[in-house]
Amino acid sequence: MSKIAKIEFQAQTVALNSPFTIALGTITEADTIFVKVTTDDGIIGVGEAAPETFVTGETLQSCQGALELLSEKLIGENPLHIAKIHAIMNRAMLGNGAAKTAIDIACYDIMGKIAGLPLYQLLGGYQDHVHTDMTVSIDTPAVMASEAKKWVDQGFQAIKIKVGVDPVEDIQRIQAIREAVGPSIKLRVDANQGWTPKDAIRAINRMSAYDIEFIEQPVAAKNIDGLKFVRDQVVDKIMSDESAFIPQDAFMLAKRDCVDYVNIKLMKCGGIYPALKIISLCESAGIGCMIGCMSGESNISVAAATHLAAAQPNIQFADLDATFSLKELAYEGIVGTKATPMIDLSNSQPGLGIQL
Repeated sequence: MSKIAKIEFQAQTVALNSPFTIALGTITEADTIFVKVTTDDGIIGVGEAAPETFVTGETLQSCQGALELLSEKLIGENPLHIAKIHAIMNRAMLGNGAAKTAIDIACYDIMGKIAGLPLYQLLGGYQDHVHTDMTVSIDTPAVMASEAKKWVDQGFQAIKIKVGVDPVEDIQRIQAIREAVGPSIKLRVDANQGWTPKDAIRAINRMSAYDIEFIEQPVAAKNIDGLKFVRDQVVDKIMSDESAFIPQDAFMLAKRDCVDYVNIKLMKCGGIYPALKIISLCESAGIGCMIGCMSGESNISVAAATHLAAAQPNIQFADLDATFSLKELAYEGIVGTKATPMIDLSNSQPGLGIQL
């Protein structure tokens, strides 16, 4: 029976190809922590913690501290006992989703390697590929339209558009992008909490003319009354992101009938194990899911999210473009820095498919 013999982690900062701006702020580089969990029989699982302070409140330093404590608690445990692993982590500390995700991903990587199967087959095996959108960060309408057209010319069929700074200009951004990409491309709008409920309703109703697939997190994360008010007043579909971190959040949104979709990010919820709970809960409530990523994630955690997306039919959308904006990657795997609208898992190696 395998036991965790050693947990190692190392921080790294990677530059982005260009600044990435959303309503919450701008980033120019990605802080991440690579984690290796080694069993007593020599199997190595890799994971990643990618803190994004203005979303989760975590920093590189806080993640390192959390990982030190979690490592002490988990030595000697069986990495396949994933429910017990999470119980230990949750007793040790509240929150700290990115640090817990790193351990969770590494344990699932070990699980796949022991089974000799790529992870998506162990998690449900629904399909062996994932189509992702491409995100356009906030800029002038003309610049954003040009950027969106560039990605469409490279084969992307869905564009995620960051807005939330000024409702009037946000409408102009959507109009310019729709005119640039044509009528067949799916447009997904993400306000990152940037609007008030009334501004959101006005903006969304104006944007409806440009055929929007859904609006993500239009109001402040804690303003659940405002989120429900917006959904009740507009025709377009509403998705939560920052309002839903853990399964209990998704349950509350379903109970309040606030959203049509929930955006799951491993760094928010604490890894694949709690993400599976959110997926099942949402499916039971008739709520679809998207799998997303933080802007600074490398191909380790993006690989984990991709395997999960392929495995589960209720993950209806994927926003897994983080590695496309990085200048370099520490490891090779199923995704790289070259932007591709489809991620193919059919030839993936056992586990996450990361080459050490």
